[in-house]
Amino acid sequence: MILISHRGNINGRIPKDENKPEYILSAIEKGYDCEVDVWYDGEQWYFGHDDPRYEVELEFLKNDKLWCHAKNLLALQHLLKNNIHCFWHQKDDYTITNMGFIWTYPGNKLTKNSICVMPEINSSNFNISNCLGICSDEIKKFKELTNEA
Repeated sequence: MILISHRGNINGRIPKDENKPEYILSAIEKGYDCEVDVWYDGEQWYFGHDDPRYEVELEFLKNDKLWCHAKNLLALQHLLKNNIHCFWHQKDDYTITNMGFIWTYPGNKLTKNSICVMPEINSSNFNISNCLGICSDEIKKFKELTNEA
């Protein structure tokens, strides 16, 4: 089971820390993959959900534990050009990462190749055996459920 921290959150949302590079690294150091929101302005990379907020270097993005959610077209183009694991979506039911995983919006049917996003939003539709991984603000809880603690 792939366990992905949403923006660095592990045990519930902490909005003031989300997407901060040190917060992301902390989640990775605890053994999780991490979904991050990535922007590119033509000269610089940034993390941030609603806007480019925290500067990061290209080398940081090459960490194979990152799942980069491109927030603008330039970010998507340059993430792909640099062969960095990424995807683009807004509220699509499904999107496919450039590494072939199905990023599944909350509440939608899962497959054996799906990443179940935010199952805590729609827990009635969640069956842990029907997906390859989970992305959550509460990923520690799911780690315990999958006996990987």
